[in-house]
Amino acid sequence: MDERLFFPATERNSYSIHKVLTKYLPKNGFVLEIASGSGEHAVTFQKLFPGITWQTSDPVIVHRKSISAWIRHKGLEEKMPPPINIDVEQKPWDLSEKIKLNLKFIVCINLLHISSWSCTESLFEESSNQLKKGDSLMLYGPFKINGEHTSSSNQLFDRSLKSKNQKWGVRDLETVHLVAKTNGFEKLEFIEMPANNLSVIFRKI
Repeated sequence: MDERLFFPATERNSYSIHKVLTKYLPKNGFVLEIASGSGEHAVTFQKLFPGITWQTSDPVIVHRKSISAWIRHKGLEEKMPPPINIDVEQKPWDLSEKIKLNLKFIVCINLLHISSWSCTESLFEESSNQLKKGDSLMLYGPFKINGEHTSSSNQLFDRSLKSKNQKWGVRDLETVHLVAKTNGFEKLEFIEMPANNLSVIFRKI
């Protein structure tokens, strides 16, 4: 049985995220992706950046099965390790010594707005614990800037999210930046992306 999941947004944004990663990814070492979802991003980026090892994670078993199926489908079993079970808020994250020694970059795509605020806080706390000075954390998704939505579609999206779960919602970039600073990160750059999304790069200092 084919356990691969297909998320339409993943296919749409892979190219634009790839362009950002090209600028910031290390040439080698481990990249840890938090909330990898279907695994489509992961196998795409592993093929595009063969020098690194893309370590996927997700707390949902159906997602981890999909990730493993995508790894097999793309013939990447010898390059990519199997997905690991990470719930961002359950600290410390259960990482092997190999990952800890070689981790250089953390990626988190489309998570902050579909999780509680405490998840954002935990993401920065544990990323700070796991990354070394000079390493980076990249966020991707919709954000407000100075408390204002960047488009009417994002405002409608925010309302839709809150109608499903009051703890969800489009986060304010400045507030996220404050959490980052508290945990020893500086904001390097934010990049406007298609469909009113942003890529935001933070560096451990």
